[in-house]
Amino acid sequence: MPIDAREHSPAAARNSGPILAVLKALLPERGAALEIASGTGQHAACFGAALPGWTWQPTDAAPHGFASIAAWSADAGASNVRAPLLLNVLSDRWPSTGHAFTTPFDLIYCANMLHIAPWACCAGLMQGAARHLAPTGHLVTYGPYLEDDVPTAPGNLQFDASLRAQNPAWGIRALSDVAREAQHAGLRLAARHALPANNLLLVWQRTAPSH
Repeated sequence: MPIDAREHSPAAARNSGPILAVLKALLPERGAALEIASGTGQHAACFGAALPGWTWQPTDAAPHGFASIAAWSADAGASNVRAPLLLNVLSDRWPSTGHAFTTPFDLIYCANMLHIAPWACCAGLMQGAARHLAPTGHLVTYGPYLEDDVPTAPGNLQFDASLRAQNPAWGIRALSDVAREAQHAGLRLAARHALPANNLLLVWQRTAPSH
């Protein structure tokens, strides 16, 4: 019997449906997507299969999950999901190896990275998105955030404490700080969607030029 290379994230299995519903309402029928920090590949497979008019480019900073990404996409029959590429958001060249991206993306998607990466990765994500987004494209980020004037759920407070105990450079980020990094890169928050398990899906766009 062949070995199943698919790694399984229970969170990705739970949140794929709610995230996909927002993406379907946001996106046109066709386009090109770049996924940052693809992890197990469950999102790439799910979204690629559900959005057949889109090409989906998964990436990750570590190659050990590439077999899982490919296996999930094959299992879903998502032939529009490309082979995963190595990409470190802190690099000023995307992807990190091979040919640099030259065609803009209509969507750059990043889920559950900011709180399990050093804070510098937020600026790297925003600056990279600004380099590679099409003029009318969207950056979509998903995960837990701390918001001014919005009480933080007890579960998120516990999660934040556990993250910082594992690595002092990790932790749930304040949305105001993330928005500040986005602004520095020429992006603005265009939409906020509250999703299950105290997570937010945020849609970022290019800042309109001043006249």
